[in-house]
Amino acid sequence: MGRGAIALGRRWVRWGLALVLGWVMWATGMLPAEAAPATPLHKQTPIEVTVELGTAAGELRFVPDRLTFDVGKRYKLHLSNPSPMKHYFTAKDFADGIWSQKVDAGNVEIKGAIHELELRSKTVADWVFVPVRSGEYTLRCTVPGHTEAGMVGKIIVQ
Repeated sequence: MGRGAIALGRRWVRWGLALVLGWVMWATGMLPAEAAPATPLHKQTPIEVTVELGTAAGELRFVPDRLTFDVGKRYKLHLSNPSPMKHYFTAKDFADGIWSQKVDAGNVEIKGAIHELELRSKTVADWVFVPVRSGEYTLRCTVPGHTEAGMVGKIIVQ
């Protein structure tokens, strides 16, 4: 092992010890409460955002069609489909840049990688997630003809 690797290893050990020491000092009351770690993301109250897929009159659009999220914050995206036909909430690149905690749909909770949601007529779903990568992403409904008819939107993560 070269000197550079040894020096790097020592730095990592010192950093790790400092982290452990800081945690122990906080846990035993030696550090003030302000130095306490933040509330874990999965326990933070999510910021609620509502989106309608289509309209009751059958219009092919997202309402709203522009969504903005902040990296590192927890969101609950409430999706509803008031229209007489099914719609998809499809934003694969956006979905690849978030940590999905869960999707609640009816009596089913879905966890893991999610790239699109299909909402049948008169249904709702809640998607709880944390954005981890900033960017601008395209939102669209992939039902044949819906994207071409203008059922598109933009998702901005800052």
